[in-house]
Amino acid sequence: MSSPATRPSVLFVCVHNAGRSQMAAAFLTHLAGERVEVRSAGSAPADTVNPAVVQAMNEVGIDISAETPKVLTTEAVQASDVVVTMGCGDTCPVFPGKRYLDWKLEDPAGQGVDAVRPIRDEIRTLIETLISELLPA
Repeated sequence: MSSPATRPSVLFVCVHNAGRSQMAAAFLTHLAGERVEVRSAGSAPADTVNPAVVQAMNEVGIDISAETPKVLTTEAVQASDVVVTMGCGDTCPVFPGKRYLDWKLEDPAGQGVDAVRPIRDEIRTLIETLISELLPA
């Protein structure tokens, strides 16, 4: 078991930090707890988290209504072991020695909760796989 000082750190990045990256960060925090340090950010953050995303996460018992979109910083990338991008393209800074994953996920922006649910479920599956890689049993 790794000590808290050496726990893996994951940064989720999408354009607005209002949907996909918020769901991913919430699932990782919910499923891995204190074993992983979790950050999320956007290259052009929105003012608020997508209400349909908040509703979809509430349906699985995770409240993200208090979260706010954050701007992507070079420092956040440098402080992370794994950087998961979700449609931010070339705006995500790349540093040597980091593990980069690019998750191809539909953007929930402007969509209702019915469209967000399958995206949410796909993110949960990706997070469960990531946890198994970061925290081998």
